Amino acid sequence: MFTQICDRLGIDVPIFAFSHCRDVVAAVSGAGGFGVLGATAHSPRGLEIDLAWIDEQTGGRPYGVDLLLPAKFADVGAVLADGGAGPADKAAARPPIPPEHEAYLADLLERYDVPPLPEHLSRRGGSLSVSPEAAGSLLDVAFRHPISLVASALGPPPAELTEQAHARGIVVAALVGTVEHARRQQAAGVDLIVAQGTEAGGHTGTVSTMVLVPEVVRAVSPTPVLAAGGIVTGAQMAAAIALGAQGVWCGSVWLTTHEAETDPAVQRKMLAASSSDTVRSRSLTGKPARMLRSAWTDEWESPDAPPALQMPLQTILTAGAQQRVSRAAGREGSGAQQLATYFVGQGVGLLDRVRPAREVVADMVAEYLEVAGRFAAQLAD
Repeated sequence: MFTQICDRLGIDVPIFAFSHCRDVVAAVSGAGGFGVLGATAHSPRGLEIDLAWIDEQTGGRPYGVDLLLPAKFADVGAVLADGGAGPADKAAARPPIPPEHEAYLADLLERYDVPPLPEHLSRRGGSLSVSPEAAGSLLDVAFRHPISLVASALGPPPAELTEQAHARGIVVAALVGTVEHARRQQAAGVDLIVAQGTEAGGHTGTVSTMVLVPEVVRAVSPTPVLAAGGIVTGAQMAAAIALGAQGVWCGSVWLTTHEAETDPAVQRKMLAASSSDTVRSRSLTGKPARMLRSAWTDEWESPDAPPALQMPLQTILTAGAQQRVSRAAGREGSGAQQLATYFVGQGVGLLDRVRPAREVVADMVAEYLEVAGRFAAQLAD
């Protein structure tokens, strides 16, 4: 299969793989698709290491980088999730977290009997680069590598980002959840728009993929559009192309691949989950994000829970707790296992086994061709 976006980016199939795992990015690009590394949680040094590795593994195959650039956030710079300071001021204190939030989280972990971390383990969190200044330091790193695309989520990319990318021949993409956002992104000079329905994992809006994609395609033509949200099969990819998209942007399907860094306890939950086992929650980042429903999401929706803090303060609050939960979640029936969650879309109900990422790409293409063949047969004389 081949669409115009394949020609523009030099890829064989229009399957875009968003992942925080460099192994998935390299595997999908190596299989003829387009891997996109989620870099918001990276430090500049960590991003340099990962991009150098991807360069080596892909052998010149194209790939991209995704940054989280919300229009509204608590301006705390590149704050470390373990409460340390960003590179601008390493001696700065942790941003103020309301005492009631700290108390609620401590009580939650105690009620579910989540053990503390061993003393020799620090709370490793990485930086939350959601401000233009913090993202700029990551872009400086990314632009030193042969990336073909930079994507912006949760808001129009800063004009400087777009200008720098275009000057280097790099495609600028942006994720949207409404047609209004799509028009705004087009006006900002974005080259590729990802219409992400509410079925998607992570930060998402409320409009379904089936409705959003054709609406965005109509609104921003001739700017190319990718479909996202609940897409994990080749049949769904065929549907997206039929709606006018030039390809698909997938995230959840890679979480159950061999290459994924998904916590084993969470991955088991995903393989057993149905499409009804996800929920949009502010409990991890402060903005609505779809994830596995668990005791964690239920507790943060309870009447006793304080409201989620603004991004990135909610992540700063919960990062250490999440590390404790992940470390203890492997014990069957434990409180930590009940709390364990992660971002995933409603397509999780179609994920029933662990496969190599390359096999996922091949299976999607094969199923797409099968569906396209059925379409062709329906038109035969």
